[in-house]
Amino acid sequence: MKKILLTLSALFVCFCLWGQTPLKKVYNEDINPNTQIDNAIAQAKAEGKFVVCQVGGNWCPWCLLFADFATRDTLVSQTIADNFVFIHVNYNPRQHDDAVKAQQAATMMKRLGNPARFGFPVFVVLDQKGKVLHIQDSSFLEEGRGYNQEKVLRFFKNWTPKAVKTER
Repeated sequence: MKKILLTLSALFVCFCLWGQTPLKKVYNEDINPNTQIDNAIAQAKAEGKFVVCQVGGNWCPWCLLFADFATRDTLVSQTIADNFVFIHVNYNPRQHDDAVKAQQAATMMKRLGNPARFGFPVFVVLDQKGKVLHIQDSSFLEEGRGYNQEKVLRFFKNWTPKAVKTER
């Protein structure tokens, strides 16, 4: 009986591990985040969109979880594609070894309105001139161990170029 229970337990653990796929890393740790933002702003201006910077890193499970959620949820991914140039801006608060990268990170955080105070990921909406329009604390978009589609869509729809220009 003990052997059967042990075998069943081992099989259960194997099936659980087999069913879990590691989340795709989406942050490029080698590029200058300020150049990345400049390129996104130029693209947004050309396409009549805004920029959304998802600030975080491959070290952040919630960052990778949102990236996966936004890719898999077709309504969310379509809303993003229609209205924004969406970029994953790498930031690692614990990485201080490289002085150049540390300076780039400090400049980027200042440029984006110091959004780290909200935790990670944090979303920063920029207009076509690079002006910070909104900083979104991602915890308000969460539900349980994931993200809530309705909350996420509400956030994005409230910050589209059309929605913002209507308000002005």
